[in-house]
Amino acid sequence: MIAPAPTRDEKPLALTMGEPAGVGGEIALKAWLRRDEGLPRFFAIDDPERLARLARHLDLAVPIEPVETPERAAAVFSSGLPVLPQPLAAEAVPGHPDPANAEAVCAAVECAVTLVRSGDAAAVVTNPIQKHCLYEAGFPFPGHTEFLASLAGGDAAAVMMLACAELRAVPVTGHTSLRDAVQALNTERIVEVAAITEAALRRDFGIARPRLAVAGLNPHAGEDGAMGSEEADIIAPAVAALGERGIDAFGPVPPDTLFSARSRKAYDAAICMYHDQALIPVKAIDFDEAVNVTLGLPFVRTSPDHGTALDIAGSGKASEASLIAALRMAAEMARRRAAADS
Repeated sequence: MIAPAPTRDEKPLALTMGEPAGVGGEIALKAWLRRDEGLPRFFAIDDPERLARLARHLDLAVPIEPVETPERAAAVFSSGLPVLPQPLAAEAVPGHPDPANAEAVCAAVECAVTLVRSGDAAAVVTNPIQKHCLYEAGFPFPGHTEFLASLAGGDAAAVMMLACAELRAVPVTGHTSLRDAVQALNTERIVEVAAITEAALRRDFGIARPRLAVAGLNPHAGEDGAMGSEEADIIAPAVAALGERGIDAFGPVPPDTLFSARSRKAYDAAICMYHDQALIPVKAIDFDEAVNVTLGLPFVRTSPDHGTALDIAGSGKASEASLIAALRMAAEMARRRAAADS
């Protein structure tokens, strides 16, 4: 998943702070230390004092460079981590989220989107948020994906993809209970998600004719109705509708065989029926470098495929591998999108 080295005229990536009590700051610092490994230039939207304290605490030799613009961030990236200041309301204590900082967490995301949509930054890369802490402060969205869709104007049908070198997987239903996910499943939503995925694979991943594998819901894909009727009633009609649109899709495929190494060679992305059906195989295959990608937005957004890791925050144990993969993927997607749009 290593992208070509960035050119000097490419805009930098906007990296949000995420939950300030989590590992986002640590992995941002560690990623900057690996800047000479062909890493795209990026700037953090964060509290400079927080990052400076964290660098000292972790004994990481990362100079913090407060900047006023992404252009300035690109200029200083080689000598220090550029930080567009976003002050916190309360001091961040590793492992202990404070709802008082929720406004700053959301403001960092809003700032990143604004800068990308204005053309001042190339893409949005988000550090993990602590949802329950945001909920306590009145955050009205289930998660990042829905928040980003609202910032896109509300018209975007945002879709979550989990991606690593060996697998791309897209859940049709997202952050909801399994019971609610099954009840929400319908043919129209499967078609919508698959169509957005196919378009993104063309535009952002450079795949000329994407092939989609559509997972079943029940064991053995229902086994001709013996273990459930959703395959015949909901999923098969969706696959047929996709074919009528000229989209190369097949299924429903029994979920227990869909993700084997042999099966993965037959498709470019798996359309999965619920959250864990998509996330478990990706994380099992490549937990350290998997990336969360939001499809269907008018801007590029990626994120590390892990949470805030409050249990290890401030300990120096957090791995920056997934963030680095997210930065590289964001830069490559932005490059391809710009080329496709031109």
